[in-house]
Amino acid sequence: MPALLANPDAQFVLWALIKIVVILFGLLGVVSYLTFAERKVAGHIQARTGPNRVGPFGLLQPIADVLKLFFKEEFIPAGANKVVFHIAPMLAVIPALVTFSVVPMGPNFTVTDLNVGLLLFLAMSSLGVYSITLAGWSSNNKYALLGGLRSSAQMISYELAMGLSTVGVLMLAGSLSLVDIVHAQQRYWFIVQQPLAFIIFLITAFAETNRAPFDLPEAEAELVAGFHTEYSSMKWGLFFLGEYANMITISSIAVTLFLGGWNGPWLPEPLKFLWYFAKLAALLFFFMWVRWTFPRLRYDQLMQLGWKVLLPLALLNVMVTAVGLWWAVGR
Repeated sequence: MPALLANPDAQFVLWALIKIVVILFGLLGVVSYLTFAERKVAGHIQARTGPNRVGPFGLLQPIADVLKLFFKEEFIPAGANKVVFHIAPMLAVIPALVTFSVVPMGPNFTVTDLNVGLLLFLAMSSLGVYSITLAGWSSNNKYALLGGLRSSAQMISYELAMGLSTVGVLMLAGSLSLVDIVHAQQRYWFIVQQPLAFIIFLITAFAETNRAPFDLPEAEAELVAGFHTEYSSMKWGLFFLGEYANMITISSIAVTLFLGGWNGPWLPEPLKFLWYFAKLAALLFFFMWVRWTFPRLRYDQLMQLGWKVLLPLALLNVMVTAVGLWWAVGR
């Protein structure tokens, strides 16, 4: 074993496995307490306390929620496609966990530095729609099917604007590697040069994660619970877990692309990761604040915003960035 560990390749694999385990269990732990944080934020916004009964200050509430979901009865509709019905909840979580393999959280803490890391994120985010669409279709429920169809249309509409909003960053950084993009922001963050792209990315992030005011696939006033109407127990919990994991993932990408990643003043190199987590926490709070502040859009408003406003603005931003770079190079 000591001889094996002396091998540089073995050391690389071992270190990568350690980082994977830390990120996986850390992400799952953060997700569980993110639900608690959201309920506390919602409570304060609505002038109430929020969960405060289970454990000191209510801190054991997420554990109680998980135990409750484990012991709840699981119901599968008789007419459901059982294979797809079981696969759909897993597809809600796996893409978000895979994306974290390329997210740089610190100067020396990235599982792998892919030279196409941003493409991996875009590919994994597009896979998220499959879980919702398949869940709606396999449930053999008209409300769930409508929720799945809504989600597929919503994802297609907003993925275009999201992808285009990242093009300006790629042009400035000259790389698809997320680590290279962070290094390119050592002097100033890309939000300074790409404020419009950041706003577009943030709006499309709400739509991609099905968060209010873009939570049309599960609009309870119209579709009962939408795509997860027929789900219960831990399968429903996986959808819940997937929503918050995707929220963390897309906020991490926003921090990496526009807010400088781990870059920031004052802190020494080994503690730079604290800047990443501070920015991530600020964006997650913003997600929660928006959910409990703005009303849900109508479906026609959702489509018009995506196709008539965000997509043209994203194209305009790419054109302006290209002209600016050409002018700078020409000088």
